[in-house]
Amino acid sequence: MKLLILGATGRVGKEITASALADGHLVTVLVRQPDNLDIDSANLTILQGDACAEQDVHKAVQGADAIISALGTDGGSVLTVNMRFMLDAMKQHGIKRIITIGTAGILDSSEHPGLLRFEAPDSRRSSTRAAEEHRKAWELLAGSGLDWTIVCPTYLPLGDRTGVYRYQQDRLPEGGMSISVADTADFAYRQLLDDAQVGKRVGIAY
Repeated sequence: MKLLILGATGRVGKEITASALADGHLVTVLVRQPDNLDIDSANLTILQGDACAEQDVHKAVQGADAIISALGTDGGSVLTVNMRFMLDAMKQHGIKRIITIGTAGILDSSEHPGLLRFEAPDSRRSSTRAAEEHRKAWELLAGSGLDWTIVCPTYLPLGDRTGVYRYQQDRLPEGGMSISVADTADFAYRQLLDDAQVGKRVGIAY
């Protein structure tokens, strides 16, 4: 499979990239600083560019079978800017499958029906800026007509990949407090071969 991975120099993105290469996939990454990607493989194509530049995004998606985005919010509008360009490029090039890393904040609140977790009055967030950006990206995906899945982890410490965790559509598993970077990457990567979560936000935690 030919994959485009965004956010490959980040914690989750690096893990996903390594897994895809280990399984023999042909992987293209779009990164601003190639030196920050300490992975070497004959199956890896590194494109230097900006995920918020329309021309770079359209160039990166060409030939891809699926896209995994582990882009962060970066304190601004990178998710929504990229998503608009990405969805347009996917439609232009006939690509249907996209998996993204979101946040547990955009899952439904269990205690406050009708609200998202970050909107709930008992939310511990001091700022909702990142969650708002993730929500806007979700809304763009939801209206795209493409086969999307948003993986929504809670607190993300470092840790080993165990492959053992809980997940639930639209909500965080009850009592879930954390999920490692490696296991978040593991679950997101597994969605390439599983269509059970297409069109869903998926909460993941131990």
